[in-house]
Amino acid sequence: MENKDYVKFTTYSDIEDLKRLDFIVRSIKGLNNPEAKVLDIGCGNGNISLALGSIGYQVTGVDIDQGSIDKASSRNTFANVSFQVLDANSFSMNDGFDAVVCSEVLEHLHKPYELSESIYRILKPGGVFVATVPNGYGPRELLITRPMQYLAKKGWDAPLVAFKKVLGYDAKTLQSSNEDLTHVQYFSVGGFNRLLKGVGFKQIDYQNADFLERIFPFSLFTRRIKLLQKIDCAVVDYLPRHFTCGFYTSWTKIGK
Repeated sequence: MENKDYVKFTTYSDIEDLKRLDFIVRSIKGLNNPEAKVLDIGCGNGNISLALGSIGYQVTGVDIDQGSIDKASSRNTFANVSFQVLDANSFSMNDGFDAVVCSEVLEHLHKPYELSESIYRILKPGGVFVATVPNGYGPRELLITRPMQYLAKKGWDAPLVAFKKVLGYDAKTLQSSNEDLTHVQYFSVGGFNRLLKGVGFKQIDYQNADFLERIFPFSLFTRRIKLLQKIDCAVVDYLPRHFTCGFYTSWTKIGK
């Protein structure tokens, strides 16, 4: 059985979060380089960086949110992991990292192409870029994220937020401490592939995320019953891509 001790160094417990982490770890292990230099862009509270650091990789986690970096740094016990407040577009080096992780970040950017170009520049040829994003036309974005952001924009979201708090939803994510997690990009799988292929990346792998387990009212049951989460995350792998709530992808840089 595969050793997944890296999970101990995260605060993740939901099956989809763990499935996404497994995809990221598997993608980087594919390099067969136990001392790979990894850049985790938009590292948030450090869950992915610390998991990768526990395996032995040399990890640099960067984020523009000070609160998230403070949280990540307070949890860090690894000499091979560091965190800093930094915009990844400001990196001046070329071919500097064996792997780059950008998990649940690009949907928050007004200029995702600009960051994708920066990632291509700082990734070594033959390196791996792991990018995960929500499906902008999937169940969660259409039924939850877009309606909630519309209500918030109009100032009509307070009663619904209060109702969700009564049901035990705190509107927080383990991924980041940033208070502004607005989605401004809604990627289809085709559009996302065109974005990264346009920069010069070649796709290595792809996996669906989950289906209905984080959508109200299904989430009332799945958040309490892990088996339902496991079933949901397993079933979605056999469904067409437009049914998934998110995309896990890995890419390689094939030239300079």
